[in-house]
Order: sequence, then structure tokens, then C-alpha cells
Amino acid sequence: MNKKTIEKNNVLTIGELAEVCGIRLTTLKYYTELGILPFSQEGKRLTRKYKEGKALERLEKIKELKEKRLTIKEIIDHFNNSTKER
Repeated sequence: MNKKTIEKNNVLTIGELAEVCGIRLTTLKYYTELGILPFSQEGKRLTRKYKEGKALERLEKIKELKEKRLTIKEIIDHFNNSTKER
């Protein structure tokens, strides 16, 4: 991933996140719709906002799981199980 200046609390739009991490916008939308890329939504336009540090960590973990040849369903299950354990 192309990590420019990464700040833990820096909030990005999906387009900005795509630019920072080098992942296609459509892929990020897909991950968001699956619920494996968390976001917040606020304001009049309800723009999705991603905390840069957390989003990049999550994308790195998704990449690791894909490299282990896990299916999307297995990746979703991984995150669902890890949030239940907390």
C-alpha cells in the first residue's frame, strides 16, 4: 500500500482513502457494503468517512487474509468472530 502521511485520527472520504492506499474505489465500496471496512456517516450529505489509521490497518488485514487464500465469506466471518470476542 502506498502510505503517504498516515495519521491515526485523520478522516478521509472513500476517494481519498483509495488514493492513499492505492486500492480501487470500487473495491473499497465493495468492502464497505460487505461490512468489513468500517466507516461513519454524518452531515447533511451523509458522506462516508473513514478513519485513516483504522481503515489502513483493516485493509492490510484483508490483504493478508486474501493472500492466505481465504474466500470473501471466510474473511467476513473472521471479522464477525473477532468483533464478538472483544
